[in-house]
Amino acid sequence: MTRKSGRNADGTFAEGNPGKPRGTRHRVTRAVLDLLDGEAEKLTGKAVEMALGGDATALRLCLERIAPPRKDAPVQFELPAMDGAEDAAKAASAVLGAVASGELTPTEGAHVMALIEAYRRTLETTDIEKRLRELEAQK
Repeated sequence: MTRKSGRNADGTFAEGNPGKPRGTRHRVTRAVLDLLDGEAEKLTGKAVEMALGGDATALRLCLERIAPPRKDAPVQFELPAMDGAEDAAKAASAVLGAVASGELTPTEGAHVMALIEAYRRTLETTDIEKRLRELEAQK
């Protein structure tokens, strides 16, 4: 008897894949949640008590819950308007300058550059579509 994997020949999942329903929790996760059920308030209180008593691990745990580390932050710096590929090059130069001067971190600069590139491609595609329509209208 052949076992159905729920995948198409190319490896993608087939329509109506017989996997677990969305949101289903793993058996171990459910067991841990059952053990902790009704104890969250006591455990939280104990963690706070330990943190206030000087336990560095408990303090870190409490602080991470109160103010989790930011994964993303807005950046502000001067960026020229972009209406074409030439302007995108100027914007890229502005980003490099901001990274070089320390206004942006290299990671922030890379993310802004990716946005500039995506916008440049959008401008390019729009321009190509416009030219194609004009050529087709001439025929």
